[in-house]
Amino acid sequence: MKKVIIFFVIIIVLFGALAIVNHFSTSQKVEGNPFGKSSLNPATIEQLDDPNYQNIILPEELEASLDSEENMTIYFYQPTCPACVAVSPVIVPMADEMGIDMQLYNLVEFESGWSEYDISSTPTIVHFENGEEVGRVGLLEDEQYEMWFEQIAQAQ
Repeated sequence: MKKVIIFFVIIIVLFGALAIVNHFSTSQKVEGNPFGKSSLNPATIEQLDDPNYQNIILPEELEASLDSEENMTIYFYQPTCPACVAVSPVIVPMADEMGIDMQLYNLVEFESGWSEYDISSTPTIVHFENGEEVGRVGLLEDEQYEMWFEQIAQAQ
């Protein structure tokens, strides 16, 4: 009976140590993140070092830019959205190659964006001119994204 108790104590200690190491690792990843939050969704944490998810815009930055009547292209996405995960490696470099400064708005971290920008599904890309929405697309084929970005690039 003593062996069973000792075995369970060892298992509990190991799980406790694993939990502490996991928490410490997650805390280090979240520290200094571009979202300015102390706690992030695990899917967001996974994307912190991904080059396709670096041009982040925060809600207050987007609001200030639109109030200043700036032209901008915003990609509303969720790190938990399979379609977003599939399309981001295509559209982020595509926009960059066309000279479009497409900024990314994470709807998992900033849920208010759903209602503030009338987003019904992700991925959604919205183009603003003079602070007003002038175009919006959802999930498309690669060629359709390219045509849409070309229209934006020509208007710049």
